[in-house]
Amino acid sequence: MEIQILGAHNTESSNTRMNCILIDDKLVLDAGGLTSSLSLKAQTKLQAVCLTHAHYDHVRDIPALGMNLYLNKARIDICATKVAYESLTKYLINDDLYPDWFDRGVFNFITLDHNKPQIVGDYTVKAMPVNHSVPSVGLQVKDNEGKTIFYTGDTGTGLVDIWPLITPQLLIIEVTAPNRYEESIGNGAKHLTPRLLKEELVSFRKTKGYLPIILLIHMNFPLEDEIAAEIEDVAASLKCSISLAREGMKFKL
Repeated sequence: MEIQILGAHNTESSNTRMNCILIDDKLVLDAGGLTSSLSLKAQTKLQAVCLTHAHYDHVRDIPALGMNLYLNKARIDICATKVAYESLTKYLINDDLYPDWFDRGVFNFITLDHNKPQIVGDYTVKAMPVNHSVPSVGLQVKDNEGKTIFYTGDTGTGLVDIWPLITPQLLIIEVTAPNRYEESIGNGAKHLTPRLLKEELVSFRKTKGYLPIILLIHMNFPLEDEIAAEIEDVAASLKCSISLAREGMKFKL
């Protein structure tokens, strides 16, 4: 399994893109930086996009993907919870702001039910509810060789209920802002800071007896240096390696 980070941030600039992960050039997790990262040819080879929730920085490129595939007579599966699908079709691809690519047959909707494994192309995907400001899920993705990743999407604290259900080799987990934003962004908007991340990783190790490869995503770019410094302290305290994702970064499991 090859994982490529197309977008690692919750903001976009000339050198940052919003959340988007590509697996084996055919499965996409979230679509914040999808069409801006891939050629038209690469887009037409995609099998599916799995969404964690319907916030803009995670679905932004879905309309553009639909147009590109429509013009190239291609189709794709869009996998999401019913709540995320309803938001997507109500606010974004609704024949008002942008064409409804589901209605036009470009997109085929696959429902992701909580805690129910779903075959998506060559993978088994399981959506697990996480603690966020809107209904959201983390995604476990397993290939035919048993290689497994878990991507939290946007989440606050409380992942302890999920840890017993997964055994990933790679954990892609969000950290949005440094510790000084814990009250407003951490507890308020329900995201993780480095200190809150440490609590979640401690609970993971206590539950599972190990820590997987840890990759951080969804950073607020102007705050990234501060986040990185605090993450160094977390990694030293836990005696583990924690990396901040970068656009174009690749991992092979």
